[in-house]
Amino acid sequence: MKDAIVIIPTFNEIENIEDIIRAVFGLEKPFDILVVDDNSPDLTSLKVKELQDQFKSRLFLETRLEKAGLGTAYIHGFKWCLSHEYNYIFEMDADFSHNPKDLVKLYNACHLEGADVSIGSRYVKGVNVVNWPMGRVLLSYLASIYVRVITGMKIHDTTAGFVCYKRHVLEKINLDKIEFIGYAFQIEMKFKAYLKKFKIVEIPVVFTDRTKGESKMSGSIISEAVFGVISMKFNSLFGRN
Repeated sequence: MKDAIVIIPTFNEIENIEDIIRAVFGLEKPFDILVVDDNSPDLTSLKVKELQDQFKSRLFLETRLEKAGLGTAYIHGFKWCLSHEYNYIFEMDADFSHNPKDLVKLYNACHLEGADVSIGSRYVKGVNVVNWPMGRVLLSYLASIYVRVITGMKIHDTTAGFVCYKRHVLEKINLDKIEFIGYAFQIEMKFKAYLKKFKIVEIPVVFTDRTKGESKMSGSIISEAVFGVISMKFNSLFGRN
């Protein structure tokens, strides 16, 4: 078995991708990286290929034909990492909204402290978000409260995209049955782990909004999350998860 790998999904992240890869590889704790690129028009994947010559056997690239959603990118990455026998599999954004140094905290929570899933949480200790407009902070914070109320999960940051999964968690979740592709995907993965009674912990982190590139947030992603939560809870009551 191999130790730890970070999945970074990309679409038009040419301004960030080299810096984030070098930041992860600059950590004292070694992590491999898998970039899942959705055929970015800005040629993000070509930059990754250039860097592969420098980081042989540590940097991997999967290029998909088109933009198909965050959730499907992660599912693709999860399956790749499981087939390549990694024990700890991470989700992380390319835009430095997640501090690469916090990867070590998430790893230690699972590797040393017995968690099955560790979440880099913006809300477990107050609100730790930098450079977001107040409206977006409130939307995200209230969404997490809404999800907790509907699902019963004791998780403060249910939409967080900075997560470490032990491989046995992903092996027990039927990845082919994950329905959602936007931010509801993050909720659904946590909910499936919660239903299977895995130990989920939140590690406080500071989330800093991107300074380069464009956000992928949209109204359809938000509506998917709002209505998807009700659907997930309903299905769980009838044993459909």
